[in-house]
Amino acid sequence: MATINMQGKVCLVTGSSSGIGKATARELARMGATVVMLCRNRAKGEAAQAEIKAASGNAQVDLIVADLSELSQVRRAASSFTQKYTQLHVLINNAGGLKSEREMTPDGLEYAFATNYLAPFLLTQLLLDTLKASVPARIINVSSAGHTLGQIDFANLQGERRYSPSRAYADSKLAQLYYTYELADRLKGTGITVNALHPGAVATNFNDNLRGLVRLIGTFNNLVGTSAEKGAQTTLYLATSPEVEGVSGKYFSKCKQTPSSKRSYDVAVRKRLWHVSEELIRPYASLTHTKSS
Repeated sequence: MATINMQGKVCLVTGSSSGIGKATARELARMGATVVMLCRNRAKGEAAQAEIKAASGNAQVDLIVADLSELSQVRRAASSFTQKYTQLHVLINNAGGLKSEREMTPDGLEYAFATNYLAPFLLTQLLLDTLKASVPARIINVSSAGHTLGQIDFANLQGERRYSPSRAYADSKLAQLYYTYELADRLKGTGITVNALHPGAVATNFNDNLRGLVRLIGTFNNLVGTSAEKGAQTTLYLATSPEVEGVSGKYFSKCKQTPSSKRSYDVAVRKRLWHVSEELIRPYASLTHTKSS
């Protein structure tokens, strides 16, 4: 993997202060890419940025701080990026989150739905023009095999009627797959590819803020899971490998294309979810008047 030369390529990695995102950003920097880290916590982000620069010998590692659970901050992050960069060759939507109990964001959205799904939906939309100016370009969505347990219930899209953290996570990852497949269709012929992946069971700090059963599951995952470096391999494969140039609208695991759940190929649900999502992000879906933010 490290033999691929990414010099001259601009890569944006969300959730890159720890875990898979940090490992991904570090390896891309080692390949010579200009790496832009998008992190929620400034102190953790700056520490990871310094560590990646030192480990890679690459000074072209930038940092944007934003809490992606808040759509106004997603827009501000996109604006910060486009003010500084005219090209984006690889966008990696890696950041994710989950709460033990139903928690609403300042936008009135359920936290996991907003962070894991709507944030990458909005960020990608805001950066599409920059991606189109950089073709060939790649969008990579870090999903999960957990999507197989998900179901899009439009009457309970954000846990309004009943909430389970594991279900919220699974639903948000299924939604991310629907988005991947619909966007791939919409971008056919543009030179931009869109793919999703399952990173495997990876030991991370993802469950630090969880309680109860989901924390126990996360703790077990940390005991048996692979390293963040191994977990980043499929992301890096999709971001850099010539083998997947031109491949779009697919789901990968262990660097191999594999089918996602049967439910994830429901085109009617996919299109309905897209239109619902467009309405939810509409107040934030333009970078106009955000140059000073």
